Amino acid sequence: MARFKNKKNKKVVAKSAVVKKQPNVDQVTGDKIPKSFVFSRGKLPAPLKQLELDLRKVMLPYTALKLREKKRNNLKDFLNVAGPIGVTHFLMLSNPKSIPHLRVARTPQGPTLTFEIHEYALAADIARSQARPRCPQELFKNSPLIVLSGFGGGGQHLKLTTIMFQNIFPAIDINTVNLSACQRIVLLNYNSETKLIDFRHYSIRLQPVGVSRRIRKFVQNHQVPDLRGLQDVSDFVTK
Repeated sequence: MARFKNKKNKKVVAKSAVVKKQPNVDQVTGDKIPKSFVFSRGKLPAPLKQLELDLRKVMLPYTALKLREKKRNNLKDFLNVAGPIGVTHFLMLSNPKSIPHLRVARTPQGPTLTFEIHEYALAADIARSQARPRCPQELFKNSPLIVLSGFGGGGQHLKLTTIMFQNIFPAIDINTVNLSACQRIVLLNYNSETKLIDFRHYSIRLQPVGVSRRIRKFVQNHQVPDLRGLQDVSDFVTK
């Protein structure tokens, strides 16, 4: 008799492979590391599908970058996978009545925040607009820093939003953090007049200040300068 494979179980393993390799507890702070799934609910147009991929990169390294989605998947399927591998948050994109929505949920029992997306820019569009776009290989090796602006003094909704986004990324210990690992920032700015939240993702780098351009390049590149044509090292500094 022919044997039928359980395709559903096989599909779940493929989903969880990326996240499962990551540790569940921070070795320095001892805190549980938040992990996320970024997926869509319903059919999305091509630009929103690209936005979904961009959002997965923002959540790296503690997310499933190549999460496989099927039309028959429901929310319960994702919840069944999330528990065993320590996924703590869902970020879900949808497009009801052609109005993009982003839902951010804490698993397994909430709360869930729902946002309407009024405007967005894709990472590829921003890179094309820059003369020298910066995207080194190690950029997504560590989680971004989270910066919240304008959320103080608000009501219960703003307090809940603050707690949700503070806990969606791993906490850092300022006494042990390696500055070279801080290469990204996620900035959320709340405008009390328009009631809108700006969600921005930046690439950052350390740079010496108060020195000449030549010295700054020397410090950043860690290369021995060519001094053959100079009479004194001061010529290199002042030139």
